[in-house]
Amino acid sequence: MDSDYDYDYDYDYYGSDTAMDSDTDNNDAADWEFIDDNDTDKLSLQKKNYTILEEQDIRKRQEDDIARISAVLSVSRVASCMLLRRYNWSVSDVHEAWFADEDSVRKSIGLLEKPILLQFSKEAKEVTCGICFENYCSDRIKTAVCGHPYCHECWTAYISISINDGPGCLSLRCPDPSCDAAISQDMIHTLVCDEDKDKYDRYLLRSYIEDNRKTKWCPAPGCDCAAEYVVGSGNYDVSCLCSYSFCWNCTEETHRPVDCNTVAKWILKNSAESENVNWILANSKPCPKCKRPIEKNQGCMHMTCTPPCSFEFCWLCLGAWSNHGDRSGGYYACNRYNKAKEEGAYDEVETRRKAAKNSLERYTHYYERWASNQRSREKALEDLGNNETVNLEKLSKKQSEPETKLKFIKEAWEQIVECRRVLKWTYAYGYYLPEHQQAKRQFFEYLQGEAEAGLERLHQCAEKDLEPYLKDPSDNFVNFRIKLVGLTSVTRNYFENLVEALENGLSDVDSQAASSKASAKTAAAAAASKSNCKGRGGRGKSTSRSRNIDDEGSWACDYCTYVNNYSATNCDICYCSR
Repeated sequence: MDSDYDYDYDYDYYGSDTAMDSDTDNNDAADWEFIDDNDTDKLSLQKKNYTILEEQDIRKRQEDDIARISAVLSVSRVASCMLLRRYNWSVSDVHEAWFADEDSVRKSIGLLEKPILLQFSKEAKEVTCGICFENYCSDRIKTAVCGHPYCHECWTAYISISINDGPGCLSLRCPDPSCDAAISQDMIHTLVCDEDKDKYDRYLLRSYIEDNRKTKWCPAPGCDCAAEYVVGSGNYDVSCLCSYSFCWNCTEETHRPVDCNTVAKWILKNSAESENVNWILANSKPCPKCKRPIEKNQGCMHMTCTPPCSFEFCWLCLGAWSNHGDRSGGYYACNRYNKAKEEGAYDEVETRRKAAKNSLERYTHYYERWASNQRSREKALEDLGNNETVNLEKLSKKQSEPETKLKFIKEAWEQIVECRRVLKWTYAYGYYLPEHQQAKRQFFEYLQGEAEAGLERLHQCAEKDLEPYLKDPSDNFVNFRIKLVGLTSVTRNYFENLVEALENGLSDVDSQAASSKASAKTAAAAAASKSNCKGRGGRGKSTSRSRNIDDEGSWACDYCTYVNNYSATNCDICYCSR
């Protein structure tokens, strides 16, 4: 019976074109992964559209490209390296340019066809350096391919300063202002110290990734891996070996189903000063005399500006406090303001303040939920690591189960981490969803609410319901396994629907409204009903629930297969009706 519960899913979340690294031992399928297509009986292979490169892989590819150019064009390794840097490490571009106009290419990179060798006469005991103008013995003079003579000390200082200035040293030219001859890598290695050599080699290695439009570094702190992407292959999600996932297009963390422009606007808004200005407008008023913003922190309407201004005024009408007294209502009221307000004297100011307050409250609503899901995701990542290192081993001993049969717990936590990420970005999507598109907003909030409720049930089960089984052996562990696997599957379906709907621009609402000319509320309800059927019934399946009642009076849910009590009218896992 134990084998019936040995679940082993390797899937790409939400049918993405990008697949995560697989742990399979099958060498023939190393670049392929199984993805869940809402039907565990039908698994398809998905080709990854990117390749993760470690440092040794990058060096090997770089050396292979250099050797290929050197062999085809019959040039030195140093010249090959210069050519590839000039054409952003594209072998095909080098071939095309070289065979089209070799002389022009040589001139553009400072590569002379025949190096100029400086001959020193026997009578000349000393040679003058072209930088410091000191006389040196010929063995202390060094020249590049152009033949301009400089002493070792000047060459070393010139190259070292260039290296410390940054990657521009990769295109270093002769110190003579009128000369464009390139300084070769071999010459640089001969003249500089080991530290500068390492810097130069590091710049050269990084240029292979940074200058190539098909490769990018993983943006995770401390990660030295890079990703090679198949340009034009669609999905931008990339998962690095360090477990960090990022968007190839904008290099921010993976943010499906939200597009890169929305992410850029949201990040800018979170870091900009605009919300500070809105807060000041909503919660303070300018001093009538010095115009500095003042926040009211007590109940009294009598305000006193900070020194050196020290102006005393009324918070309500912003008039001088010397004009206030018993006739104007004393300290806690101001009928002058009320009268002025009735006459429309403060309408514009109040409108601006109210608009700022509403804008701030709306932004705060979405930002708090965005940030809360981000914190929950970080905690889930921590819990995932704890489960892999500690809890699975402890659980295996307590429940007498091999760790290979406890992978469903890891998969549940991976699903939680991914769903928290998606849910986080849906709040950025909701913030920028136009207010006047009521049908789309209602449909979006329905899908978001269903997905969030499902995620909370899964998170609670994986976090709270697991704890008793870590302490004592239990005969109910099999039921816990069934429940957690079912919740993982149901939650995945909810989020698949959410991601698909948002990536399609909530087009179901538009189609419903166009076909029925319904109101916004009716169109959203129809789209929600359609999505509900799709999410709970599977793709191309009926949503009806058969009464699979066994001899003991229990019934199995047709969707998640959980065995419920006879008295239950809805499934305890997916809440689908019997």
